[in-house]
Amino acid sequence: MNPDEQLVDVLIVDDQELVRGGLRRILRRRDGFAVSECADGDEVPAALAAKRPDIVLMDLRMKRVDGIEATRTLRQRDDAPPVLVLTTFDDDDLLSGALRAGAAGFLLKDSPAEDLIRAVRTVAAGGSWLDPTVTPRVLSAYRSVRPTPAPSGNRLGELTARELEVLELIGRGHLNAEIARALGISEVTVKSHVGHIFGKLGLRDRAAAIVFAFDHGIVAPGQSHS
Repeated sequence: MNPDEQLVDVLIVDDQELVRGGLRRILRRRDGFAVSECADGDEVPAALAAKRPDIVLMDLRMKRVDGIEATRTLRQRDDAPPVLVLTTFDDDDLLSGALRAGAAGFLLKDSPAEDLIRAVRTVAAGGSWLDPTVTPRVLSAYRSVRPTPAPSGNRLGELTARELEVLELIGRGHLNAEIARALGISEVTVKSHVGHIFGKLGLRDRAAAIVFAFDHGIVAPGQSHS
């Protein structure tokens, strides 16, 4: 780790001690991570009061308060950190429920360590991460409960050519800084485009923008994070 690089503070919320231990071994301090832990979803408020993490790595199934309810409660805070759901269950309804609760994305626990590290860094920096192995099915379950705006009408047509380019890159999971480099524009300009996109399409966050991009053919399955 570069001594000048700031640590990414990660709060792990999982009721299995072995899982928490495995995550600690991957998210090491020497690689740029500082880790704290909760053993169940009901411990999250106290953990946030003690130390504000950059990201919460949330299990879905826990004994007292599950990950969806814990995420929903956490995201009601004005200063809420982003949530990345990490689960062994590729249950479409559970994962789409996590998105509806405000999670910035999800990753299966059998994913490679490199994907976990990339996902944590991406979400902590303000991006989204949808595990490509289950994304199409999860999006189908997501939109069955929360339909995205229809592509007909003027909403999609209101986007400029540049805004469509930005939306495509959001759909692929890119951060604002990466979009700026890809398009040769400033990060401030990217933020302005993102705000316009959200406003024109009625989207609340980047996860919803990714869903929209997939639903309307702007990004195809398998293109994310490329």
